[in-house]
Parts: sequence; structure tokens; C-alpha cells
Amino acid sequence: MAAGAAQRFGGAKLLAPFRDQPLVTWTAKAALAAKVESVTVVVGAAAEAVEDALLPLAQARLRSVRCADWRDGLSASLRCGLATLPTDCRAVLIFLADMPNVSVQLGDEALELVLKGAPAAWPVFAGVPGHPVAISANLLAPLQRLEGDRGARTILAGLSGIAHIETTDVGCIQDVDTQDDLRGLF
Repeated sequence: MAAGAAQRFGGAKLLAPFRDQPLVTWTAKAALAAKVESVTVVVGAAAEAVEDALLPLAQARLRSVRCADWRDGLSASLRCGLATLPTDCRAVLIFLADMPNVSVQLGDEALELVLKGAPAAWPVFAGVPGHPVAISANLLAPLQRLEGDRGARTILAGLSGIAHIETTDVGCIQDVDTQDDLRGLF
């Protein structure tokens, strides 16, 4: 998910250089390395520039979709991405584009737990829920009804059977909201 305007950052956050590449490329690489059939990047603000930044990663498994109503918040981006899924989709693994240190292994682990029956799964670092988040296809319809600046955890909050993966990998909670956040990443 890479559609926001990055107002706290000062704009164009996903294009900011991190380890000599645009920030967005790191999460896209992680998503492509995960055990998923395809990767859809939802773009909105600076859509064309974000898509251009992803060109070096171009392959059949990677595509982008432009979210026309990205200004409506996180739920709009989520709905836009979910609307592109094939009807036989069994699970979704959600990566946030402003989390360049996210673990492929944690994503694969979360996805495996969902494919084995958990309604959703995500890593937890020191009691803080992290990313990527895996969600069963059974929950996609309620997610499509989300509104405003709310993500999947709004729907998942009261569900039983959610799998939590305890981890010492701080990358699962390191997101970039400000310039200082970016400078503080390792």
C-alpha cells in the first residue's frame, strides 16, 4: 500500500532515498520475495513517480493499481487493492510501503498461519502489533466495507483465533512518518 500523501513527512516520502534507492523499493522487494503469487502496489499521491521508481523491479508478478480516492484514507487504498484480487484468492499479505525493514520471513510465517486456518496473523514486537499482516479471504468482504482512515485491524480487533508471531525483529514496527523517522532507520 503506497497511496498516501505523506503530509507529516513533507510529501514524496516513498521517493525519498534510503540506502541509495527510493524508500518504496525496499518494501516492494520484500513483497516480491515473499511466498505470494502476485504483488499489487496501490498508488495514489505521486502515482506516476512511485510507479517509475518501481520500474527496476518490473516483472510479471508486480503490478500497480491507481487508487482514485486515496485522499479518503487507508481504507480506500485497502479497498482498491482488494478489488483487484482474483476470485480464487485464499489469503492476502499486506505490506505498507513506508516500512523498508519489514521481514520477508515474518510475512511468509503469517501467510502460512492463515493458510492453515487462522483468520489473520501478524508479527508482534514487544507487545506492539507489526507488519506484514496476513488475512484470510473469508474476511475480504468486511474489509471492503471499511471507510475513512482505518485499516484492517479495525475489522480484526474482536476476532478470535488471530495468530500473533512474537519477534525480536524491530523492522516489523518501524514505519517512516517523518524525516526524523527515516534518518533513524538502520
